[in-house]
Amino acid sequence: MNDALDPLAVARQPTQQRARDRFDRILAEAEALLLEAGLSGFSVPVLAERLDYTRGSIYAYFPTPYAILNELVARYLVEIESQFRARADELRGMTLREAIAAVVDHSVSFYEANPVARLLILGGAVTDDSFRAQEMTIKHLGDLGRAVWTQKGVRLPNGPPDVTTLSVDIATACFRRSFFEHGSITPAYRDAAVAAMMNFLLPYVDTTPAPAVAARTKSKPRRKT
Repeated sequence: MNDALDPLAVARQPTQQRARDRFDRILAEAEALLLEAGLSGFSVPVLAERLDYTRGSIYAYFPTPYAILNELVARYLVEIESQFRARADELRGMTLREAIAAVVDHSVSFYEANPVARLLILGGAVTDDSFRAQEMTIKHLGDLGRAVWTQKGVRLPNGPPDVTTLSVDIATACFRRSFFEHGSITPAYRDAAVAAMMNFLLPYVDTTPAPAVAARTKSKPRRKT
């Protein structure tokens, strides 16, 4: 995810345990500050004061404030991906519409339980690098969606266009609009996300039986009597 970003927008990952502990503490306090003050109240000087750290000790791991924000987004992405993968077996047993509804509901629950994730992912990009990070996040979730649909036997074209990424983009647009208008994802926008994803993906679904299935379902030639 970080390969396409300016190095100044990427955290410098520590290797030693003491440094990792400080790294994680900075991120935890950054999350608390964002929750309290939002993006407008977020800065490295304020963060350093709250932690009783020097600014240099924060810049050692995070060259810019955007490196902190992007690291938080990356961690949220890992969390939501692991949760989706844990539900893969459950999703395989559902129809496409049921699976889409389950994925949307899970996403809504995740955003509602993680207001800072909602702020950073749904609140809009603040720099060119955060825009690229968000777009790569959506692409990553689209790839994850493709893997889930493939596991349940739903085949979608590889593109272009990249329909699974576009479907995530469409649902995210519904979430963003709801967040902008209401500060949360309302039931009406949840339903809109399900309908939008379903209506968008359905024309692209390949309903042709897989070769192995097709071979098994061919009628056997009748014996001559």
